[in-house]
Amino acid sequence: MTSRRDSLQDRPAIVRRRRRRRPIAAAVSAAALLPALFSASACGGPAGASTTDDALTVMTWAPSGTGSANRPGMTALAQAIGKDVNLKGGLNGHRLNVITCNEHNTADGAKACAQQAVEAKAVAVVGSYSQWGDAFMPVLERAGIPLIGGYGLSQPEFSSPLSYPVDGGMPALIAGSGRQLVEAGCKAVALIRPDTPAGDSLLGYLGNALKPAGMKLLDVKAPEQSSDYTPVARKAIGKDEPGNCVTSAMAAEPTGNLLDAYRRLSPKNTRIASVIGSVQQSVVDSTGGDSGPLAGAFVASWYPPESAKTWDGLRGVVRADTTGGQTIDVSDPGVQTTWVAYEVFRAVDDKLAAAGKPTTAKSIAALLDSGEGIDVGLTPPLNWGTTNMLPSTESPRLVNTWITYQVVRNGRMTLQQPGFVDIRWVLTGSRPPA
Repeated sequence: MTSRRDSLQDRPAIVRRRRRRRPIAAAVSAAALLPALFSASACGGPAGASTTDDALTVMTWAPSGTGSANRPGMTALAQAIGKDVNLKGGLNGHRLNVITCNEHNTADGAKACAQQAVEAKAVAVVGSYSQWGDAFMPVLERAGIPLIGGYGLSQPEFSSPLSYPVDGGMPALIAGSGRQLVEAGCKAVALIRPDTPAGDSLLGYLGNALKPAGMKLLDVKAPEQSSDYTPVARKAIGKDEPGNCVTSAMAAEPTGNLLDAYRRLSPKNTRIASVIGSVQQSVVDSTGGDSGPLAGAFVASWYPPESAKTWDGLRGVVRADTTGGQTIDVSDPGVQTTWVAYEVFRAVDDKLAAAGKPTTAKSIAALLDSGEGIDVGLTPPLNWGTTNMLPSTESPRLVNTWITYQVVRNGRMTLQQPGFVDIRWVLTGSRPPA
């Protein structure tokens, strides 16, 4: 595997060369369906923008008040972006009207948020986090509203012709984690993952990553919520032999509980790894930093680490008065994905304005489908043209199979090596490159 050009911290405008990406289906998490009734009060109002006819209205949704599924930072950032854009004069002469919605981690909630976007005549849904793609995507499709940069939790986000994901979802992360551990010299890997259908699907991706090296894979199922993961950690550590490695694909909150158990067991030889979303800088901090169990841990991520200069724009908005006092964790991959999605939206608006075309739902989708690449400097160039996607009935929209290798050093998540690594061959079950 080779890294992607220069250091992301030194080169904000990175990776200009366009590549073909291969699709792979995203996993759909299982969750209880809670009955709920939704009204306009469930959604946030405009982010400092008027709702005049010349305003561009966009929607961002995410769950809040639901426990471990909460992603309030995503909607808070969307509102802050709207205020920041309007304070600086808008987008090409138009005010940006950002509306947000709490989808409550239910199918009904996701559908209600999508319907709110339709009623508001949104030109796009930008960012957003929901596992209920089967509920919200048909609503957007009927209205012709594109989804730019959803988090990638559900299969429709990687198959709908109106979805434009900016990351490779959980499959890319777990496959990348496997390759990272192969290159680290691991001899056996235990996967700690949720005991759900979504967790079941991760085994194949990790297995493809480990197979060329002939490495043993141990499947360790774990409850999605528990106050004591000691039996899970003990099974993963096993005899704690040299070359034993563990990678976790749990959510951030259960990962924190898992790490408590891992710390108490104090393995001497087992190396730990994880993926972004399970581990982020705030988790490293809360578990003791360089003196905690994540010291030296490997992490596979979609993006550069939070400390990279490429996130200066995001940090600037979060530090400004536009957040309304809300706390936004810049290391949260949901927040980062929302920022990337809004940067893509800005780039599309600029291209349409330069061509003298209005920014509408239809014109946005047409430009993104045209094969013209979008490069915002935070990912490799994104391109959803037909020549950039291989035929796939499951996931033709997944175009970004690039990840970064990170490692926890001195209590901070840093790049293990410069640039991006393409794990497309792992996701498709192909042979590794020579």
